Amino acid sequence: MSTPFPVSGRDAVSAQPRRWRTLISLLVPAAIAFAVLIALGTWQLQRKAWKEALITTLNERLAEPPEPLPAAASWPTIDRDDTEYRRVAFTATFDDSKEALVYAAASAFRPDVSGPGYWVFTPARLADGRTVVVNRGFVPQDLVPKDLANSTRLGGHLDGPIAITGTLRWPDTRSWFTPRDEPAHNLWFLRDPATIAAAKGLRDVAPFYVEQETPVPPGGYPQPGRLEVRLRNEHLQYVVTWYGLALVLVVIFAVWAHSFLRSTGPQAKPEMVKPHAGSGQGEPG
Repeated sequence: MSTPFPVSGRDAVSAQPRRWRTLISLLVPAAIAFAVLIALGTWQLQRKAWKEALITTLNERLAEPPEPLPAAASWPTIDRDDTEYRRVAFTATFDDSKEALVYAAASAFRPDVSGPGYWVFTPARLADGRTVVVNRGFVPQDLVPKDLANSTRLGGHLDGPIAITGTLRWPDTRSWFTPRDEPAHNLWFLRDPATIAAAKGLRDVAPFYVEQETPVPPGGYPQPGRLEVRLRNEHLQYVVTWYGLALVLVVIFAVWAHSFLRSTGPQAKPEMVKPHAGSGQGEPG
């Protein structure tokens, strides 16, 4: 019968480099993952600060009394960041014959609007002959004839010079997911006054458009409305998520590393090895 014997000190020493290689091989990817999680959490923290500052700025601008429309001479050099979401008041005459229908999606600024429909963009001619495109408001889809190109909108017409109050906005930016406009059907998918004006043959058009607040037309449609800031601000929960995952990663790795080092370190109980048969060791038969 053979007798087990402990692993020699030489074997225990030779196992140390393998132990550290194993630890480092897992520490490196864990450190990279930790850095990525911290970066994502920090980015969301910065986004949270930016979104809160934006909401504050918008609320302040939308609460201010309306200002005169920017002078036409300043249109080529007007500062977008300084003018967007500022309330304006001006007098103009609508040209309903050249209005355009822009497909309406959910709006973070018009909580009173829901369901499919269209924004009615109508050119408004100023006293000097120049034009500002006005988003007169929302019309539900079931109130708009299917033949958009040849439709005549029922009601809502305002004749003569009209005192208009609204909010100055700048065009949307087209993305890969924006459908192609259909000028032949009088249907647009982007709130862009320059594109609409070019299709309608308009000149001297402002580079911005105005979201109409007042007046409300007869019959209520198109439905104008004052903008309200309802922007989603969920960045705090993303910050907690990313930083929380980073903390969990640290705890899991620390627990594993502690257990691994204890089980493979010099203080671990020597392993008893049973010699192979015929090795000449053990008790004589």
